[in-house]
Amino acid sequence: MKVAVYFAEGYEELEALTVVDVLRRAKIEVVMTGISKETVTSARDISVQMDTTIEKLNHDDIDMIVLPGGVPGTQNLEANSLVLENIKRFKEQGKWLAAICAAPSILGKLGLLMGEKATCYPGYEKYLEGCEYRDESTVVSHKIITGKGAGTSLAFAFGILENIQGKEAVDQLKKSMQFKETK
Repeated sequence: MKVAVYFAEGYEELEALTVVDVLRRAKIEVVMTGISKETVTSARDISVQMDTTIEKLNHDDIDMIVLPGGVPGTQNLEANSLVLENIKRFKEQGKWLAAICAAPSILGKLGLLMGEKATCYPGYEKYLEGCEYRDESTVVSHKIITGKGAGTSLAFAFGILENIQGKEAVDQLKKSMQFKETK
């Protein structure tokens, strides 16, 4: 399994980097992919060097695309024609898509959530066209994983991992990370 995390200028740090961190701890190949350049700056001015750019990435080798949210990160993802083309192609090919915070709105506006269940950051539900909205931290529906926001980044990343490697892998990683469920 090979995962591409798309980074746009203004991305939400927790949502992007938590996925990268959790999946790499689980020995999953993750490609940090800049959609406009090789060093991408977050919503809070944290610059991160990417592994590659969207133009250079061979998407035939990728099994999942992850869209972090953030403002203006989500708008910058949505404004990129290659991002939109790739996520539509992944849906058509039955490959995995994951989006968190405001980013599920991109999938909704493209009609990719029709008949699915999904969640998103409060206020973006209106863009989740044709889906059953769930007020949950992470929702898995067929091959689409959606997350609510920055505070649910670990749950979102663990949800992705569980769908790639199973619950046992998540449990092992949680133990090694000293993660305890809160009530």
